[in-house]
Amino acid sequence: MAINVVEEAKRCLNCKNPMCSKGCPVNTPIPMIIQEFLNGEIDKAGQQLFENNPLSVVCSLVCDHEKQCEGNCILGRKGTPVHFSHIENYISDNYLDKLELKKGRKQGKRVAIIGSGPAGITIAVILAQKGYDITIFEGREKIGGVLRYGIPSFRLPKTILDRYKTELESLGIKIRQNTTIGQAITIDDLKRDGYKAIFIGTGVWKPVTLNIKGESLGNVHYAIDYLVDPDGYNLGRTVAIIGAGNAAMDAARTAMRKGAKQVTVYARSNRIAASSTEVDYAKADGVIFKKGMRPVEICDNGVIFQKAELDENNNVVSLSENILEKADTVIIAVSQGPHSRLTSTTKGLEANSKGLLETDEKGRTSLEGIFASGDVVNGARTVVEAVKYSKTVAQAMDEYLASL
Repeated sequence: MAINVVEEAKRCLNCKNPMCSKGCPVNTPIPMIIQEFLNGEIDKAGQQLFENNPLSVVCSLVCDHEKQCEGNCILGRKGTPVHFSHIENYISDNYLDKLELKKGRKQGKRVAIIGSGPAGITIAVILAQKGYDITIFEGREKIGGVLRYGIPSFRLPKTILDRYKTELESLGIKIRQNTTIGQAITIDDLKRDGYKAIFIGTGVWKPVTLNIKGESLGNVHYAIDYLVDPDGYNLGRTVAIIGAGNAAMDAARTAMRKGAKQVTVYARSNRIAASSTEVDYAKADGVIFKKGMRPVEICDNGVIFQKAELDENNNVVSLSENILEKADTVIIAVSQGPHSRLTSTTKGLEANSKGLLETDEKGRTSLEGIFASGDVVNGARTVVEAVKYSKTVAQAMDEYLASL
């Protein structure tokens, strides 16, 4: 049975020093929101949530709440914390279609947003409300970035992103889908056409490889590619997932839903990087976990591993003989990095050794007027972290544009 959000909200102690808010990366004023909700001011509560975090309804579904707001709730020290994620979702979902976003006084300055993931949406909403003419350039068919193409629908319904598209367009934001900057159109072209500031939020879509024999075989896929369109894959009955982060959980749970009879997650250490909630759900879905498994080679019929004995610091003490773990399909989910289209086509745009864009604390890149945030700067992180950083970057972009 679903949680009764009203009864859950009544459990809030309305702490004067709310640890829940301090545990939230964007410092959501949780007790204040809950009190507005209980006072019958659901729209006011929704407005406060949206103004603090334009992706509040998304974060209510995909955040690692047990490490953030709920994990810091004082009631959780001796019992069950207030499940604010359910309250936030109820309020935010109710408010999303009631939004009456207003474009600010027209500034007469164009801003390009490259990428429509969490960072791009956040920046676009903030700057459009300040009166800038915003165009979003999205390389895929629909907006959302990792929200649409990296998180399964059973965790984040895609209809939410369609509703966001409506809100973006209501602000006068133009969206160019199927347009990858760095191919037919470059950053230099954007400058030529009068964009006074450019924001890069292209995410990380290039899989990190294992660099082992067999990685190019036909039964091998990368999680970041598989999650884009899982219906296009025939995985067979048994699936081996190498990696144990949240992307691995998403791939494993999706494979189970798409007909695989046995899915096994192989963690290379004794630690599971994914959140405990996602691990619990994966186990509930029937996913098997094996730890300390070091892949040596991928074969047509599975993966050859060495079982590692590890100390308390995850240092290898010893390795077993080779072990063949049979599988019809192997999915690699050990991380991802950015593509190099923008850096290779934009002279002076600097990146580090991992290909991540180099910026200062306000998102300014090595080129004047070009800003960046989100995963393309910090690597694969959470949605709420992207929102937090992007709010700072949006302010820096506004200050820069005002100085022109």
